[in-house]
Amino acid sequence: MTQGRFTGVGLGLRRPHLEQVAGLEGHGVPFWETCPENVVGDGGRFNRLAWSILDRDPVLTHGLAMSVGGFDTWDQEYLRGLEQFLIRTGTPWHSEHLCFTTVDDNCLHELLPIPFTREAVRHTIARAKDLQARLPVPLLLENITYYAELGVPEMAEADFITEVIEGADVGWLLDVNNVYVNSVNFGFDPKEWLSRMPLDRVKQFHIAGHKRFGNLTVDTHGADVIEPVIELMQWTLARLGRHVPVLLERDNHIPDLNLLLAERSRLQLAYDAVLLPSEVRHV
Repeated sequence: MTQGRFTGVGLGLRRPHLEQVAGLEGHGVPFWETCPENVVGDGGRFNRLAWSILDRDPVLTHGLAMSVGGFDTWDQEYLRGLEQFLIRTGTPWHSEHLCFTTVDDNCLHELLPIPFTREAVRHTIARAKDLQARLPVPLLLENITYYAELGVPEMAEADFITEVIEGADVGWLLDVNNVYVNSVNFGFDPKEWLSRMPLDRVKQFHIAGHKRFGNLTVDTHGADVIEPVIELMQWTLARLGRHVPVLLERDNHIPDLNLLLAERSRLQLAYDAVLLPSEVRHV
C-alpha cells in the first residue's frame, strides 16, 4: 500500500468493533488507524481479530506512549516490536504526539504539553531525529491540546511546533479539532493560526469531537464532530489543494459501529465537497 493511495476519511480501529469489522466486507472505510501499543506484545482473541483486519485492509499507525518530548530512554524491546509491526502492516508512516507522556519511566496516561522554550525545541528535535532513525518509515508528529502553559513561554505554540517539525525534518499530523479547541480556550483565530504554519508538511489529519465544561473546552473524543471543526478541515484541505487522509477519532462514548460509519460518511461528503470535481460529486 503506497502513500499516495491513502485518501478520504478513515476510522480508528477500536476493540468494541473488532469482531464486526473482521467479518465486514464492503464497509466503505478506505483505511483504519491503529495504536501499536494495543497490539504489539499482546495475544488472545482480540489480537487475532485485530490482525485479521490489519492484514486485510490499509492501515495507518498512531502511537500513544513514546514521549517524544520527554527524557526517559526508549523502551528497546517495544521499539523492536514496533519496527516489525510497521513493516507487517505496510503503513506509509508512523505518527506520535508532540508531547511528553512519561516521567522516570512512569506512564502518566496523559498527553502533556512541552514548554514553549528554545531549550525544549532543541531537546525535542534531537529526540524526534533519534526516534526517526530507529523507525523503518517516516515519522509524523501531532499537535495536541493543552489547558495550561508550563512556565513562561519564550515563543508561541505555532512557532514551537514549526521549529520542531522543520528542525527534525519530520511530517505533521494536523489535528484540526485540537487547533479548534485550543483556539476556543486561548482566544485565537484558528484559520490565522493555520495560515502561519508549514502546511506543506501535513501528511494526515485527525478530526474528533469535544465537550464544553464550564469555561473550558476539552478534547474528549467522545462526541460527534461539530460543524465549525468540519469547516476548518475543509478550509485547510482547500489551502492544501491535495488529498490528505483524514482520521475520525472516537475513544469515549463509543457508539455502535453503524452510527460511527454514518458519521464517517458525513465527513466523507464534506471531504469530497472540497477535493472532488462537482461533476463527480453529483454522480
